[in-house]
Amino acid sequence: MPGLLEKKYQELVTLGRIDYDPAQLVALQQLQKLQDQLLAHAECKQKLMLRKWRLPPMCRSLYIFGEVGRGKSMLMDLFYQTCPIKQKRRVHFHAFMLEIHNFVHQWHQQHDSDAISALAQHIILTQQLLCLDEFHVTDIADAMLIVRLFGKLIDLGLTVVTTSNYHPNELYRGGLQRELFLPFIKLLQENTDTIYLSGDKDYRCGQQSAVNTRFYFPLNEHASEFAQQHCKQLTNYAPMHAVRLHVLGRQLVLSAAFAKIAMTSFHELCVQPLGSSDYLTIASHFETIILTDIPRLNSDLRNETKRFITLIDALYEYKVRLICTAAVPLNELCVADDVIDFARTHSRLVEMQSARYL
Repeated sequence: MPGLLEKKYQELVTLGRIDYDPAQLVALQQLQKLQDQLLAHAECKQKLMLRKWRLPPMCRSLYIFGEVGRGKSMLMDLFYQTCPIKQKRRVHFHAFMLEIHNFVHQWHQQHDSDAISALAQHIILTQQLLCLDEFHVTDIADAMLIVRLFGKLIDLGLTVVTTSNYHPNELYRGGLQRELFLPFIKLLQENTDTIYLSGDKDYRCGQQSAVNTRFYFPLNEHASEFAQQHCKQLTNYAPMHAVRLHVLGRQLVLSAAFAKIAMTSFHELCVQPLGSSDYLTIASHFETIILTDIPRLNSDLRNETKRFITLIDALYEYKVRLICTAAVPLNELCVADDVIDFARTHSRLVEMQSARYL
């Protein structure tokens, strides 16, 4: 199926669903090449069963990186949707890490053997292609699991297509005990082809704003009225109650929810010591989140800001509608520094206010 990806891309351009971008087309050609190789490999593997063909070398993985909003996830999704092999999976990196932690936890309750080796075998039995979106390591525990798991997966022949905002050399920069993560960076460079998706346009920020705003500032008496009015309209004035969600054997309590709608605050979700597993559970449970009282984020709120970034990643991945009240306009929400990279979060928040997202 040579040229299938480019043909589909041109169709989307013609329909006006995406804008033509020469930089995207260069990356698309690399993805097309990998898709052709995967199909050829699958065909040869089938014929090998009849002892007629020798299996070709395994396909090299791809690592696509670039600035926020350049179309990395869109291209990977297009590649995944058109890839004809059956043993494939597309998953967001946060959700993938949550699955790893769950598997390791369950395995150690029942076995004394190595959980990571067992997980690698489990993955390779069902997947020939793994598409990982938004690869970004911020936690030493995640870093150590990734180092071990990906080494085994590559040895077993899994092909991985990854998107990230960071060059491999920039992954986990400034992280605790980063030297322990360096072998993974070397593994990436030796076993993947790196594609830089260039371009100077953030397509998320260019999307049309929603007619009815979903982001209110500043925090005054009208902000509370704004949030309450949205809540009443969405729930048809139904009473809100506390809800308990189960996360890794414990309970997460949200103070106010009705059906698939939750009204919560920055303090409840980002000041409290929650993590990606909590946010993914929330995102998978609710269709709309009304998040109130977001302060201006800065280095004094570093931990809270990192939690907010993880929260937005989870809500965005699950396409949750987000309604906010904040102290300042969206463009002034975070004073970024060398430790906190807020660019992706800002881009996503802009898109989440757009008519297309809603």
